[in-house]
Amino acid sequence: MVFADYLVLALYALGLLGIALFFTLRVKDTSDMFAAGGQSPWWMSGLSGFMTMFSAGTFVVWGGVAYRYGLVAVSISLCYGVAALLVGWTLAGHWKRLGVESAAEFLSLRFGNSIVQFYVWLQGTLGMFTLGMAIYGLSVIIAALVPIAPDSAMAFLANAETGHLSVTWLSVIICAFVVIITFGGGLWAVLMTDVLQFIVLTVSVLFVVPLIVGKAGGVNAFISETPEGFLLPTAGDFTWWFLLGWVGVHYFKVGGEWAFVQRFTCVKSPTDARKSAYIFGVMYLISPVFWMLPPMVYRVISPMPEGIDAATANDLGQQAYIRACQLVLPAGMVGLMVAAMASATASMATTQLNVYAGALTTEVYKRLRPGATQAQQVTAGRILTVVLGGFVLAGAIIIPLLGTYTGFILALGSMTTAPLVLPTVWGLFSRRLGIRAVWTVTFLGIFAAVFAKFILGPSGLVTGLIGEEPSSNPLVQAVVWINGLLAINIRVTDLVVSSSVTFLALVAAELLAKGAYPGWARVAAHQKQSDGARATEAASDQPAAPGTSAALPANICGGAIGLLGLLMLALAAFEQQQAGVLALFGGLMLGLAAVVLVVTKKMFPTRA
Repeated sequence: MVFADYLVLALYALGLLGIALFFTLRVKDTSDMFAAGGQSPWWMSGLSGFMTMFSAGTFVVWGGVAYRYGLVAVSISLCYGVAALLVGWTLAGHWKRLGVESAAEFLSLRFGNSIVQFYVWLQGTLGMFTLGMAIYGLSVIIAALVPIAPDSAMAFLANAETGHLSVTWLSVIICAFVVIITFGGGLWAVLMTDVLQFIVLTVSVLFVVPLIVGKAGGVNAFISETPEGFLLPTAGDFTWWFLLGWVGVHYFKVGGEWAFVQRFTCVKSPTDARKSAYIFGVMYLISPVFWMLPPMVYRVISPMPEGIDAATANDLGQQAYIRACQLVLPAGMVGLMVAAMASATASMATTQLNVYAGALTTEVYKRLRPGATQAQQVTAGRILTVVLGGFVLAGAIIIPLLGTYTGFILALGSMTTAPLVLPTVWGLFSRRLGIRAVWTVTFLGIFAAVFAKFILGPSGLVTGLIGEEPSSNPLVQAVVWINGLLAINIRVTDLVVSSSVTFLALVAAELLAKGAYPGWARVAAHQKQSDGARATEAASDQPAAPGTSAALPANICGGAIGLLGLLMLALAAFEQQQAGVLALFGGLMLGLAAVVLVVTKKMFPTRA
């Protein structure tokens, strides 16, 4: 990267910190801190959910899949869109109708505090720890672009072996950055920065696509030069069965994981909750084609060498996205693309930090100190944000030592999503499901997935003990037969085992349960009370406060788009070879900013 790239990154970081500071002054209580006061605009919540699914892993993991296998990376990403649309149809509005501010509050009402404590500590620590993968992935990308001279003042930040910025030091810096954003402005800052990050990401990718396709000689040249099977929707382990399972897993993830539930509960109404899920889903049906084109086209420009081992192929794939950007982007725009990747990771990290800091505040701190004031609870939430940030940093440093980034993220998501989320979704509609059943189902699902992968799997403990020699022992033969089934497709196995065992255990629990569990009545009473409060608020003649939640985010977005356009025009003044392209995009951004600001002014006129 050159000076212009560093300047763009610095301006981006300062802009996000400025927004966090702005919303820090507006956080008055825990509702503002962790639920945006229930006043988030639906489009803002939907785009935030869209960005929450992102991380640098989108570019590293799925970009690597796109480089190696082709169109299947688009197919995998489309699964998120299908899942989100299904959630909008079935679950999103229901979450808002319950009147709860979080999934943790629902679980506390429905099943009691014990399972909430378990989920909070497991996902709030292990979840934060694994979130370090995303930080690590981003750090690897950025560090490879930042050489540091051995005699410079910043030499202590360098990796002695590579001569580039140390991945460890960069992980520390990024973790500190996301903690500061979440620490100050709470959910409002998270939502607003998510929307701005969406803008940066979209502009960056749309800028890269035509340039990289042109570099390859055009669309026809790209298609004609692709490897055999490269443009098929499935490849290798990523079969139709895997895609179907991926939709199922992410239906429960988007519909029941706490970070996404927060997006449905922080809006104003059930209708808004459904709309937020729909915009999330539609964006995931449209955008993956554009995201995955750069590494796919780069495969044609820079083919994978023949005869290389799997590890080398994996490394080439993980670097494909940023290499494609470096190949075609002018000075300054590489910095914007890195900012887009940083945006994706920061979005996911700030969301998770806010969700679990909120859960620890309400379900642990508030129970230990029931008399704590709102100010004290906000302070506790900020301290817990910093503590959880430490777990993220630990994960960023330790997890890369445990295996490949791609393999870890796929296995973890496949094995744990259903056992940790499916009981929550089931409890939304089942009167009979009780706390004992939830404990049993959760542990059975996790145990089955771990047992199948690490005990009976092709590389499991039992396989190593029985060896490869044929045996007449019926038990050994049975184990060999099971191993054969598990080895057909490891990706599908991880999905099927955890999901099917969890689902069947829930069905059994439902059939064996006697009568409605008391938690169902507690949820119904809370919902009735919430409905009454909403009806009273709707009947009130009090006008809404001027310049509130809907207009402010839209104005900030319009201003950010305008500043981005001005930045592109400024870069065009110093870039001779691609000044026309920069100027064109800069002009389009300024035009879009004007439209956003004018429409916002007409929709939300300032009251006297």
